[in-house]
Amino acid sequence: MEKENDIKGNGLALIPFLVFIVLFIGSGIWTGDFYQMPVLVAIFAAILTALFMNRKTDFQTKLQQFTEGGGHSNIILMVVIFLLAGAFSTVAEGMGAVDSTVNLGLAVLPGQLLIVGLFLIACFISISMGTSVGTIVALAPIGVGIADQTGSALPLTLGALISGAMFGDNLSIISDTTIAAVRTQGTKMKDKFRANFLIVLPAAIVTAVIYGVLTAGASGSTQGDQSFEIIKVLPYLGVLVFAVMGINVIFVLMGGVISAGLIGLLMGDFSGMELITLIGDGFAGMQELSLLVILLGGLVELIRRNGGIDFLLEKISSRARSSRGGEFSIAGLVAAVNVSTANNTISIITAGPLAKQISSRFGIDPKRSASVLDIFSSSVQGLIPYGAQILSAASVASISPVSIVPFAFYPILLALSGILAILFRFPRSHANQK
Repeated sequence: MEKENDIKGNGLALIPFLVFIVLFIGSGIWTGDFYQMPVLVAIFAAILTALFMNRKTDFQTKLQQFTEGGGHSNIILMVVIFLLAGAFSTVAEGMGAVDSTVNLGLAVLPGQLLIVGLFLIACFISISMGTSVGTIVALAPIGVGIADQTGSALPLTLGALISGAMFGDNLSIISDTTIAAVRTQGTKMKDKFRANFLIVLPAAIVTAVIYGVLTAGASGSTQGDQSFEIIKVLPYLGVLVFAVMGINVIFVLMGGVISAGLIGLLMGDFSGMELITLIGDGFAGMQELSLLVILLGGLVELIRRNGGIDFLLEKISSRARSSRGGEFSIAGLVAAVNVSTANNTISIITAGPLAKQISSRFGIDPKRSASVLDIFSSSVQGLIPYGAQILSAASVASISPVSIVPFAFYPILLALSGILAILFRFPRSHANQK
């Protein structure tokens, strides 16, 4: 078996990754639907390509390398977290937590602040649910109604919704992007959250101010049933509070599932068997992502053994002379992959191992590299018109996805905040002073 120090940089080792990109993106360009090609089919074709490369290594050894990469402890733990996050989101939604939280916000907001309120509600829902797409699907009909009542343009209203959804997707401790960023960089969830929050908070505040100024003359009020039950908001609050306190994410998610389940049972929202079904549905909803993580882990290991990772390290960091340059390399890498794959989770999982090596080379704090990964992938994801977030909102409102992009202020400001944070070394870290 080859030794680690025998691995030499080899650009040809990246061919499997290019196969994945060409299949995943090429099919979207060819068909006009960037979700036409199943991602598992694309990744499996890339794996087969990798397995039949490098004739110096026998096939059985390459299979062993693949399974070692896919079965790495970080990969399996990530899968467990994904499954628990899916269960919590499904159970919480099943017992009415989303509706109660939305109605609570709408009931206390004056008409002239409805667009700002929609942004803030989307922030809270997404940081609680851990999914930007789920937040958009839940709130888009409300956003359309608010646009009708206030006279605001639909693209502006949905831009506020996209902005809030991406805020939570970037920060939530049960977001698959956050989980992927933390696990690939080997840092703690609470540390990444705190570092990330300090960077993105100014962007969120400025975003709210912009929406407030643009809709200052709007008037209107929400109509219809706005009933809510505070008790149903508690699981979301509990998950958020305990995560920030630094409780192990496994315990946080298990507690979230149990509390949401108990409240749902006590309130009569579902029976015991229905609760079990909801948990199963939550697991099932994360199965494709979990399998993708395992397969990508194996593919990245094959590419690494063939010298692809070392080659990228040499090329990407060749002009970097400090941790600042390393961070820009990580930002550019994950942004490029995200533009190609239209999926911020996939981009983080793909770029994560390389980002980890760049961080080690330049002494970048793991929580810092995790923040950079998540910030720039979320920024790109919230601005590409062929991404699931904007496509989902546009389909509900029956408008062009492109028309929403100029009003998605938060993803734009998020990228700006990330750039400024790298340039001015904010927030400071003891492990990152070069």
